[in-house]
Amino acid sequence: MPPFWADLGLVYCAAVWGATFFMVKDALAGVDPVAMVALRFGLSACLLAPFALTRPSRAKHLKESFLLAALLFLLYTSQNVGLGYTSAQNSGFITGLVVVFVPLVLLAFLGRPPTKVQWASSGLALAGLWLLTGGIGAANFGDAITLIAAAAYAAHLLATDKYVRADADCLVLAFHQFWMTGAMAAVYAASTGRTFAFSPRAAGTIAFLAVVPTVSAFFIQMRAQKTVAPVKVSLIFSLEPVFAAVFAWTLGGEPFAPARAAGGALIVAAMMADGLSRSDLLGGRRSAA
Repeated sequence: MPPFWADLGLVYCAAVWGATFFMVKDALAGVDPVAMVALRFGLSACLLAPFALTRPSRAKHLKESFLLAALLFLLYTSQNVGLGYTSAQNSGFITGLVVVFVPLVLLAFLGRPPTKVQWASSGLALAGLWLLTGGIGAANFGDAITLIAAAAYAAHLLATDKYVRADADCLVLAFHQFWMTGAMAAVYAASTGRTFAFSPRAAGTIAFLAVVPTVSAFFIQMRAQKTVAPVKVSLIFSLEPVFAAVFAWTLGGEPFAPARAAGGALIVAAMMADGLSRSDLLGGRRSAA
């Protein structure tokens, strides 16, 4: 995927994922949070099955998919459960901490220390996230468990980067991790006595989540990560709260907040700084220019 389209695809992912926070919180009134994960990813797997199961590589990537599925299960279960206790605003900010977790994971587990510019860009994005959402506020159980989602988000991003750069079949990889995530959530929900009942309103949300933020966005993410560095991906994904605010202002009827707009501008500035550093334009190389 060409660099421009890869970046644009990742912005699309951030947009549709940013739109889901208020939708999920609203839907949780009519469905169990773990059951929602099982239904969402189970439906996504069914939608991909006709295409994935006809590919020559359909039996490959099972080990890789299991790890990715475990991280997705941890990410969305903790995020959904957390949304039952905290606000969508706090959830968006804490999940956005992926911009901090990615450099830490790179340093701790892969021995790949980020550059000074990347650290500065992550700090700038974090400051923007703080302004955009108004900060964490009074911490509660939902805030604490959503930290697990941010860490799992970073780990999933980096694991995806590793597998897709090894020339994995993105469609097959998506299919296997989706059905495995749904199975993990279903087993956990059943073993803990949770109900799979859902309201008609929740059903509509689950269907939307399965098609747009899951099938389309995750596939685009994997394709884009074949060429885009993980730190830059995390910075683009920090746009999620920006889009969440835009949807709140337009569809949610919330008033425009100048501080939140300033936070969005800081996030864009962080992305630009990271992009310039990777092009070596800051060093004035003629080839990059």
